[in-house]
Amino acid sequence: VVFICPHDETRKTLIGNIMEMKARKAQIIAIIEEGDEEIKELADDYIEIVEGVPEVLSPIPYVVPLQLFAYYMAVEKGYDPDKPRNLAKSVTVK
Repeated sequence: VVFICPHDETRKTLIGNIMEMKARKAQIIAIIEEGDEEIKELADDYIEIVEGVPEVLSPIPYVVPLQLFAYYMAVEKGYDPDKPRNLAKSVTVK
């Protein structure tokens, strides 16, 4: 299970969710800010991003590792990430 772990008001709930998944034997991958020792201890693996990003911009550094994860997962499974199956072109004209 991949968790995005910002330092915000959702933190207590997030830690509870991680602990619940650990109790169910899930492997936890966390995307954390540098120096987040609490989540490091709970996660099986983690990806650290730069700390101190303003909250309004904080989604940006979290998205990059997720995009790379999706890309490499597709490549590992033998899928062409540039040609996803079941994708239909559609154009809406008004």
